[in-house]
Amino acid sequence: MNAIAAPLPARVAPAQETWLLPGGRAVRLHPLAAVDADAEQAFFRGLSLDSRQKRFHIGLRELSPALLRLLTDVDQQLHRAWAVEALQPGLPFVADARYVREAERPDEAEFALAVADDWQGLGLGRRLLAHLASHAARHGVRRLFGDVLADNRRMLALMREAGARLQAHPDGPQLVRTVLELTPTA
Repeated sequence: MNAIAAPLPARVAPAQETWLLPGGRAVRLHPLAAVDADAEQAFFRGLSLDSRQKRFHIGLRELSPALLRLLTDVDQQLHRAWAVEALQPGLPFVADARYVREAERPDEAEFALAVADDWQGLGLGRRLLAHLASHAARHGVRRLFGDVLADNRRMLALMREAGARLQAHPDGPQLVRTVLELTPTA
């Protein structure tokens, strides 16, 4: 994911959604912006090493300044990103999801998502994937793809459940390319 552009102006009020999860937990989904950099870093630091590895395919200790900027300074046009925050005081972000289109191929987008360890198994990943697919389809994306570690059984199961094709990856058997075909919507 390497599309970077100017962030939204600070005075634009982004749309937010509130989702209720099992066990009475509630979260708020909102577009990610450069002002969220500290919360995004705290989210990343709160992930287990295993969750970091599954998201970035390497065992990072923390996000470098350049990677943090890449993840939070998004244009919300080619690079769409959302944060999910718990509606409980003092909790950082509990999930992050995004897709990135290349200007030359706007009908395809690479997606990624991560859910905090304590929030996994509540359907949040499924809900985020559905949100990404719906949003992308409304904005002309016909195909979402993502590279998943071959041992990330939960993500591969989620993608199969969503109807994605799982393909051999050109970089070797440690990765699986997941491809989700989208139906255009108005």
